[in-house]
Amino acid sequence: MRRNDREITDNSVIEKFILKQKIIRIGLIDNGEVYIVPVNYGYTYSNGAHTFYFHGAKAGRKYELAKSNPSVGFEIDGEYKLLISEAACDCSAQYQSIVGNGILSIVNDEEERVKGLNYLMLQLTGKNHYEYSKEMLNSVAVFKIEVKTLSCKAKF
Repeated sequence: MRRNDREITDNSVIEKFILKQKIIRIGLIDNGEVYIVPVNYGYTYSNGAHTFYFHGAKAGRKYELAKSNPSVGFEIDGEYKLLISEAACDCSAQYQSIVGNGILSIVNDEEERVKGLNYLMLQLTGKNHYEYSKEMLNSVAVFKIEVKTLSCKAKF
């Protein structure tokens, strides 16, 4: 990170930020081109490991790329506020962001699929105990990103 003075290393601050946001952008490689897709996510931090879950169709570009090229990048940003100045070049901004890399997989274990969907619902609604019919579970793909690297940067 070029601006070490803006790096956030306190995991409680990082986790609080992640839990407050709703959208993660996933970057996948598709035949040498970057494909970026924004998705809602669920998050867990356990035994020193960050894990993100999201869902989608069991078909399409994202699904096929998850099967063929599991290395991904991701980004979350928020807390943005433009700091206006009289001179354009003197304008600035407050923000917080996270970038990282990880391994993307499609979750096949039914118990983990339910846990992943509950993490997603907790992130979005504040509640995490939902029932899922077999039909619903069979109709949706649950994806997991196991984080390899993660860095957080902020300007307050």
